[in-house]
Amino acid sequence: MSYSCTNTGKSQDPSSAKKSGGNNPGNCGGSGEASSSNNSHNNRGSQANANPNPAEAMKVKVGCNTTDVGVPVTTEEELLANTIITPEDVLGLQKITQNYLCGPEDNVYNIDFTRFKIRDMETGTVLFEITKPPSSNKGDKRDVDPNAGRFVRYQFTPAFLRLRQVGATVEFTVGDLPINNFRMIERHYFREQLLKSFDFEFGFCIPSSKNTCEHIYEFPALSEDIMREMIHHPYETQSDSFYFVDNKLVMHNKADYSYSGGP
Repeated sequence: MSYSCTNTGKSQDPSSAKKSGGNNPGNCGGSGEASSSNNSHNNRGSQANANPNPAEAMKVKVGCNTTDVGVPVTTEEELLANTIITPEDVLGLQKITQNYLCGPEDNVYNIDFTRFKIRDMETGTVLFEITKPPSSNKGDKRDVDPNAGRFVRYQFTPAFLRLRQVGATVEFTVGDLPINNFRMIERHYFREQLLKSFDFEFGFCIPSSKNTCEHIYEFPALSEDIMREMIHHPYETQSDSFYFVDNKLVMHNKADYSYSGGP
């Protein structure tokens, strides 16, 4: 069974920390009925396609600078000592994490991301696409890195930094348990400076479903100086992607980025 949803969200940077985004929880694998707004989450049978009509803006946390919104500052060391990590905890982080804040075993819902695509919303040009290869039962599982698949390295040209709106399509499957309040918080840093923070709610996902969602990223404008530094220092731009179910961290992925146009 496959389902789809399309959602938009706005980034927040320190210069616009007091501006609020929209509020519209998504729903992957819902009833298939459109709500009173323009949201649409349709059952596509054996094929999952994003709805061509963009939905209203998803819920976005107000502000990247946590002191502006009353979120206490946190450290990675503090969070690693916690038994449960919440969205508010990661919103208090002031720099990229050096470690994963949860282990693969915390993904008790068997959420598995199988495809990811980035496209320029203005031209429709596909900028990046990756599909997870089919799993194989061959070989000794003891030799498998438990963090395999949790890190992605992106290579873009300098022109990427001038894009204002990018669509990120993600395809994922879920296991036998229903997923309530599935939420992603993604925070991007250059060195120790927070560049942008995104907050999306997938909503409810039915058990044993295959889901496709497109998140619309609206990037804040970066200064020429910052862009120049990011281009000249590949892979010093990094991101943490935190995934929550019912406000509890269940997955943590990481990425780094080059905008120099080469490896």
